[in-house]
Amino acid sequence: MRAALAAVTALVVLGLSGCGDDSTDRPAADDGIGGQLTVFAAASLAESFTRIGQDFEAAHHGVKVIFNFAGSSALANQINEGAPADVFASAAPANMAAVIEAGDGDGEPVTFARNQLVIAVPGGNPDAVTGLGDLTRPGAKVALCAERVPCGAAARRALDLADVTLTPVTLEQDVKAALAKVRLGEVDAALVYRTDVRAAADDVDGIEFPESVGAVNEYPIVVLEDSGNLPTARAFVEYVRSDAGRSVLTAAGFQAP
Repeated sequence: MRAALAAVTALVVLGLSGCGDDSTDRPAADDGIGGQLTVFAAASLAESFTRIGQDFEAAHHGVKVIFNFAGSSALANQINEGAPADVFASAAPANMAAVIEAGDGDGEPVTFARNQLVIAVPGGNPDAVTGLGDLTRPGAKVALCAERVPCGAAARRALDLADVTLTPVTLEQDVKAALAKVRLGEVDAALVYRTDVRAAADDVDGIEFPESVGAVNEYPIVVLEDSGNLPTARAFVEYVRSDAGRSVLTAAGFQAP
């Protein structure tokens, strides 16, 4: 009798626990966080956002983050032309403003990082470049980003501050393309972000120069109005701004906003 009573009691306890409110027994599907998320992000964010995306997926079971990395101006144009995306992270406020003014943002963008230019040169700095003035030497081949691209606009500000005039041999559509010219030996130097040089440290060196302090780019991020996955998009933006996201950005060489 005692054994039978214990068995019945156990069954009753199990039955009651099975009838409990799901909201107290387990998270309610991560508050709607899940599914595929498409993030349009500046090319200079490729390494750090890839890592952040992997960490975000690990923290939210069932989420898949898809990235489109390119120049911020090109991404802004794609968004305004109706390209499907959930989040936009720009390398400069001007390109973000184009998206917001078109009514494609959900809420106000927030700055999550800052980035500074350096002079990228081949490993070992064979031409002994020490500043912007050295890029005007006879025969020097320099790559810049196009001025409509954030790294190009920053380069123009820095050159103006230094009162240096130079004629680049190529104008690239994003910072990775400008850096690639140095890595491939097609140019002697390029003005790129500190973070890009750090990511390519096996191939290039970064030369700091004082005028870069006056040409720092701010990086804003925003959820997009036409996102089909707003809860996940908002969670991703918050993750980028969290201590976990910021530690990845800092390790890559970005500055705090």
